[in-house]
Amino acid sequence: MRFPKDFLFGAASASYQVEGAWNEDGKGVSNWDLFSKIPGKTFEATNGDVAVDHYHRYKEDVKLMAEMGLESYRFSVSWARIIPDGDGEINPKGIEFYNNLIDECLHYGIVPFVTLYHWDLPQPLEANGGWTNKRTTDAFVKYANVCFKAFGDRVKHWITFNETVIFCGHGYLLGAHPPGILSDPKKYFQATHNVFTAHARAVSDYKKMKQFGEIGITHVFNPAFSIDNNAENEKATYHANQYSTAWYYDPILLGTYPEYVVKQLAEKGWTPEWTAEELDILKVAAPQNDFIGLNYYQPQRVAKNDVQEDSTPKSREQSTGAPGNASFDGVYKTVKMADKVYTKWGWEISAEGFLEGLRMLKVAYGDVKMYITENGIGDEDPIIQDEIVDIPRIKYIEEHLKAVKKGILEGINLKGYYAWSVIDLLSWLNGYKKQYGFIYVDHTNNLARKKKLSFHWYKQMIATRGEEL
Repeated sequence: MRFPKDFLFGAASASYQVEGAWNEDGKGVSNWDLFSKIPGKTFEATNGDVAVDHYHRYKEDVKLMAEMGLESYRFSVSWARIIPDGDGEINPKGIEFYNNLIDECLHYGIVPFVTLYHWDLPQPLEANGGWTNKRTTDAFVKYANVCFKAFGDRVKHWITFNETVIFCGHGYLLGAHPPGILSDPKKYFQATHNVFTAHARAVSDYKKMKQFGEIGITHVFNPAFSIDNNAENEKATYHANQYSTAWYYDPILLGTYPEYVVKQLAEKGWTPEWTAEELDILKVAAPQNDFIGLNYYQPQRVAKNDVQEDSTPKSREQSTGAPGNASFDGVYKTVKMADKVYTKWGWEISAEGFLEGLRMLKVAYGDVKMYITENGIGDEDPIIQDEIVDIPRIKYIEEHLKAVKKGILEGINLKGYYAWSVIDLLSWLNGYKKQYGFIYVDHTNNLARKKKLSFHWYKQMIATRGEEL
């Protein structure tokens, strides 16, 4: 089987992780511009001031993408570059940059797939309560409309938000991302609700414009599986899936929150301050969503929790997503299992878990269109005789594309695959130590670009539509 003609092969990045030019051409300050400079927050105090300088080198980078045969490039827009203070005046230089980037992609026949929010919030909004403040919801809707109007004649694929569970969970439960708040479930659930409301309003506004593109949201996809058949562990697994999947997917795809979670939030005093109007907005927007984006790296192996969590802020090393931690509410824990394979960062490699999770989504939500918007392996790539020999990346992507192929054959509505990432980039808390890209960036030699072994493999895979997988 070859992948269908309408299946998009791409790769992804995010504005803060690649662009640099953090204070150029009228760009405002984002929450990450400040947070990354707090001592101890990032590996070796790395930040995105320069990143890999994609802002100045986008033509070189897009040319390399074209050489690789990429059919689509998923990138994010920096909100602070478009509206420097978050909800005030539009910055024409910001519009100009993304116009140029979009046009460069189209020059090579590369489909731009645009994410509006990939974690870099304008700092004035963060200082005013960030996602816990409904002002930010209003500001996002304004910003989304600015982007639709500026770029919607050429951009026909839109993602509103990337990984709400991460920027809200790390921001209000772990204290590891902006605004660095620890263990405040009330704020966490309020933030997620405000994001979902912003998404729903943006979707409805987009549909009214009749630009004839598609719009959706991208979520982390880490399906939970019990470590055994023990009833208590299976109950803990159900809880994990309700809080980490249903809470995020239900309001988008079904227009309602999962009753299991809503009931518990009411009991604990964690219910968001939502209005009947907001809940109605979710209902109205749900059928207008064209797709869901899935960022899959690993599943969760779950057991009933028996460890007492301490209340100190999580260190950078403890916030990596590796198993071994209790859930924020103490109900379950994730487990590292002896019979599984893990990356250097402790993330499980499981294409089987991916496929089984896709089947679970189909049961829960029917024939919803899905894009794999991120999938890849973070590694320290070996350089052998001046070649970047990233064979583990090839093997990882190969196994996951086989799972995607099986899913398509089973009737799962998968329409694209975006490897994370197109180029080695700033990996948030891990700096440049953790590499994901097809293109190597030499930080000792003027950020020179070099093609990895995986670059050539992915090019061949796209050219043959995956027939040899």
